[in-house]
Amino acid sequence: MTQFRLTFLVGLKEGILDPAGQATRNVLQNMGYQADDVRIGKWIQVVVSAKTEDQALTIGQEIGQRLLSNPVMEYFEVTVQAYE
Repeated sequence: MTQFRLTFLVGLKEGILDPAGQATRNVLQNMGYQADDVRIGKWIQVVVSAKTEDQALTIGQEIGQRLLSNPVMEYFEVTVQAYE
């Protein structure tokens, strides 16, 4: 078995209200920055053991769907890297 680092990006889907993003956009505009849209999300890393990179990706897809995101409101992306 090899260890792999799974990196997840989880964010709200387009069309879902993002109050934290709107508040941050307002502050940025008040500071003088031209911020047209700001979205707030999560960044998560998990180290798993798997036989292959493809198996680690499958595990990551399952984790993202079952635990780390709400599929009604959120999307997620997962990337896999060998972990040393």
